[in-house]
Amino acid sequence: MHTRPALALTLAGAQAALAAALVEAGSTGGRFNIAVTDSAGDLLAFARMDGAFAESGPIAIDKCRTVVRFGGAPTAGLYEALAGEDAVVRGIANRPGIAAFGGGVPVVVDGQVIGAVGASGGSAAQDAEVAAAGAAAVVSAPAPAPASPDADATEEVTP
Repeated sequence: MHTRPALALTLAGAQAALAAALVEAGSTGGRFNIAVTDSAGDLLAFARMDGAFAESGPIAIDKCRTVVRFGGAPTAGLYEALAGEDAVVRGIANRPGIAAFGGGVPVVVDGQVIGAVGASGGSAAQDAEVAAAGAAAVVSAPAPAPASPDADATEEVTP
């Protein structure tokens, strides 16, 4: 077989993730940039909170791209996995678009990485908490109710 079916993160899903991450960010009292990408690392949703550093925006996006391009590994875990490999850490850190520190988490549905949420503006731990809240909003979103078999049927009305 040369193809495989895949789930895709929708704009509505990205917006749900962004909204949940913003709520979590607000509860910390911090000012964050939050990005949501699809499984290719392409931006679906983004917000920069009032007072957040503008340069943190691209970092939030890089965290998302790092997650999806490293097979769904959270960025904090990637750093930890490479911690004993000094040359590898330095090599990865010098690659454009790589952010191997906390704040990027995968959006996983049915075992598939369908996107990522990245946050930047707090400590690495705070960034990770904000991003995780966003990802959880997609994972826990209720599935749409199945259409009833009679949904397309029209009812005949007689006067």
